[in-house]
Amino acid sequence: MKLRSVGIVGFGKYVPEKVLTNADMEKMVDTNDEWIVTRTGIRERHIAAPEQATSDLAYEAAVRALASAGLAAEDVELIIVATVTPDMTFPSTACILQDKLGAKKAAAFDLSAACSGFVYSMATANGFLQTGMYKNALIIGADTLSRITDYTDRNTCVLFGDGAGAVVLGEVPEGRGFLSFDLGAEGAGGPLLKLEGGGSRMPASQETVQSGKHFIYMNGREVFKFAVRVMGSATEEVLRKAGKTKEDIDLFVPHQANIRIIQSAMQRLELPEEKCVINVDKYANTSAASIPLALVEAAEEGRIKEGDTVLLVGFGGGLTWGASVLVW
Repeated sequence: MKLRSVGIVGFGKYVPEKVLTNADMEKMVDTNDEWIVTRTGIRERHIAAPEQATSDLAYEAAVRALASAGLAAEDVELIIVATVTPDMTFPSTACILQDKLGAKKAAAFDLSAACSGFVYSMATANGFLQTGMYKNALIIGADTLSRITDYTDRNTCVLFGDGAGAVVLGEVPEGRGFLSFDLGAEGAGGPLLKLEGGGSRMPASQETVQSGKHFIYMNGREVFKFAVRVMGSATEEVLRKAGKTKEDIDLFVPHQANIRIIQSAMQRLELPEEKCVINVDKYANTSAASIPLALVEAAEEGRIKEGDTVLLVGFGGGLTWGASVLVW
């Protein structure tokens, strides 16, 4: 059976209206703008309104992506939402979104791979579409990390924001679309980045709430070392699988967690800054929304033209990583 070529045929993004600047953070915890910018590159982040949940952010991005693709919601066949902040344990955020969109034909499920979730989701959908099981898929990376951020912890609260990015995948001409994926996990590193409370291991209780188990815990130093290592190795591996070299990269779209991690990856690849998408200063780390926000922003700004080779790479809790090479 000849596999179909699958690529991105539509895209959209959404961030909440409220902006939390570094100056605002200075009033909340013992920190300052210079410290945050120097260590992370972050200047501000968007925060969901009290009435907004992850599905609401996902909906706004999805509507824009469907319009970009010229696709009606009732024609969508598969919806995958990558998130670690679902509206609730179940039903899935994807099912809630399916109902909001009116995408009655679509199969729908969530995928949990933290900041790597969007690339994992595209790889999953690519398998369905290549074989012809589905003709199209709506992939959304969406997270409301503000809901699980401890705003008394100066080491983590400055790092995270809320947002959503979406793409529509469909059949594209041969030679275009996804050329390769590289997905991986290092489960032994799971304790370095986690949210313990609320699951079957540690159900929600007065004790879990009082001890802060419902907030993100991160060993920043160790996660940083992991990120620098896998951003480089995953990039090299996904290029090898695609039969490409670093010289072939027209646009590099890394996970937006920390400017120093991005700069380390660029140095390893010997890539000039104009080939890299950097928007961590505006949105901070939005987990699964990070890569699609960066990709969609670049597309909207006209930084990607037809035939360009685009490389996406991210890392996240799990620990996980994911990379992809595609021809636009």
